[in-house]
Order: sequence, then C-alpha cells, then structure tokens
Amino acid sequence: MTKKAWGLAALLTTSGALHFARPEPFDTIVPRSLPGRPRTWTYLSGVAELAVAAALANPRTRRAGGVAAAVFFAAVFPANAKMAYDWRGASPVKRAVAYGRLPLQLPLIWWALEVARDDTE
Repeated sequence: MTKKAWGLAALLTTSGALHFARPEPFDTIVPRSLPGRPRTWTYLSGVAELAVAAALANPRTRRAGGVAAAVFFAAVFPANAKMAYDWRGASPVKRAVAYGRLPLQLPLIWWALEVARDDTE
C-alpha cells in the first residue's frame, strides 16, 4: 500500500472507531435536518469511514475507496458547518477548531482523489 493510501486508511480507521468509542461529540454535529436520531447518523458515518478505510487497504478496491473517501469528505461538510455555527460563541480555541475544519475538507478531498489516481501498489 502506498504511503498516501496507508495514511488515509489510518485516518479513516481512527475516526471511524472514535464514532463508536466516543459517539457523543459526533452526535452534537449531526445536522438537525437529517431524519432520525443523531446517534444513528454517528454510527452510520463511523461504519462508512471503516468501510472506506478497508477499501483503501485492498489494492483491488483502492481506486473506488479513494473516490468514496472524497465523496465522504464532501458529504460530512454540513456537519462541520453546523459545528462552526454552533461554536461561533465558544472560546477562541473551540472556534479555531470548528472554523479550521471547514477548509480542511478540501485537502482531504484532494488526498482521497490522489489515492484514487495512484496506480502503484
């Protein structure tokens, strides 16, 4: 596995596992417009992250995994926007974290697409 693919798979595995180990912070950033309970969305997104990580780890599915990761990072942008909105009155550190997550989505999407384009093992 390339270093780029390995790193992205590790990031997604860690984040996906955290959705189950400590779901509360993720519950709070689920957009209210989504139907159902926030915990359901927290678990579903954790499963998605773990599935994408597994796809990245397998050379046969790595290209699809990279595309799926890019789509996933775009799809969770509304949760990051909700966090930034909800934390607009929080401490400067919390605001920096929340606002910093917004532009971070672009390099994550780029990284995922780089992995999808990389044909090396």
